[in-house]
Amino acid sequence: MMGNNLPPANEVVDLYRSNNIRRMRLYDPNQDALQALRDSGIELILVGNEVSPVGGTSWYAQYVLHAIQNIYQAIRAQGLHDQIKVSTSIDMTLLESSYPPSQGSFRGDVRSYLDPIIGYLVYASAPLLVNVYPYFSYANNPRDISLSYALFTSPNVMVWDGQYGYQNLFDAMLDAVHAAIDNTRIGYVPVVVSESGWPSDGGFAASYDNARIYIDNLIRHVGRGTPRRPWETETYLFAMFDENMKNPETEKHFGLFYPNKQRKYPFGFGGESDEFNTTVSLNSDM
Repeated sequence: MMGNNLPPANEVVDLYRSNNIRRMRLYDPNQDALQALRDSGIELILVGNEVSPVGGTSWYAQYVLHAIQNIYQAIRAQGLHDQIKVSTSIDMTLLESSYPPSQGSFRGDVRSYLDPIIGYLVYASAPLLVNVYPYFSYANNPRDISLSYALFTSPNVMVWDGQYGYQNLFDAMLDAVHAAIDNTRIGYVPVVVSESGWPSDGGFAASYDNARIYIDNLIRHVGRGTPRRPWETETYLFAMFDENMKNPETEKHFGLFYPNKQRKYPFGFGGESDEFNTTVSLNSDM
């Protein structure tokens, strides 16, 4: 993580276990983290983040499909391909259209990158990972998007799209991705939400109350799925801790826990029937 006041990997794993958080996402193969996770019972998702063929990460795009193919074939050779899935993570900027959700489509300048990946995910029966942040959509367009729609607190359907009614922005964004995949006509690929969260400070609409309401409602909601995919959506909360070395300021305040390992929010992870996933990035210097 990008913080200079965070606990060591073994204490992070202990915190996961004590709070009944059973899955973790890492952004790099940090050896301290992997050792701490050994025999912990915590499932691990280890995946790169938001590579795009345009913009600052474009140099990496040429390697993503080959990496997926090589890792998958190595796993398949060991007979583990039904247990371990290989994929990559994208963000919403790769969509050309997301409104209404049924018209979701990928940008023309990323199709040559994404289409072969989607095709391989169909072959490998693996999901596409997507980072979904209603916070940023709302913060960038508060004139047209209501806060209640972004926070899951709207009492009524806000958007009708044919037979589908949308009462919250998260579902609309996620179904736009589902539609974009369907509209490629390559094949069916499930979607995992690899990041979602709301900052508690540092910018427009970034407050403790908004973050608490969003995360609490997200946890309660994802088990029901979306109008287009009405079954449970595997979802990872971002992030485990506040990170004081990130910029801009809002990026410092996405944590579910403070660096001293105290919970930021009153709702818990400790109920016997509760199971939560969070994301954490552990740098190689931990």
